[in-house]
Amino acid sequence: MLTSKYLKSLSAILLLLIVIAGSISAQVDDQANKVISKKTIESLIQGLEIDNDGLQSSCAYWLGEYKITEAVVPLQKLLSQDESEAVRISAALALFKLGTPIAIHSLKGAIRFDESERVRRFSSIFYSAYLDQLKENENQIEEKGWLARKN
Repeated sequence: MLTSKYLKSLSAILLLLIVIAGSISAQVDDQANKVISKKTIESLIQGLEIDNDGLQSSCAYWLGEYKITEAVVPLQKLLSQDESEAVRISAALALFKLGTPIAIHSLKGAIRFDESERVRRFSSIFYSAYLDQLKENENQIEEKGWLARKN
């Protein structure tokens, strides 16, 4: 007789294999733009709900890497509600990579309200990196504007 834990592990492994196969076969490199199929995106988002820390962290990583903005709400839920620090940190990293205003707002919330000092610290690091990127972009804009006025 198969146990519930065994079935959960087996389904998590199968889902991970499907996600990996889908992302490998559907990935198209078009002038450095990453394009993946809708089915792969759905699988990655579903992977966030599986009770397996490794699978959740991997799915969060790839959602952030591919900048799948449809995943903001499920990643926010993971960041605010998951029991695992590692999973919450992975969700925070993914939200940082997405960089949308609501994703960044979630990082700020984790900095203030997460019960784990480790999650708060990593969220703070990601938020600081976001602010550094903003400052760098502003500096580039100012330099380009100055160069345009100079010419």
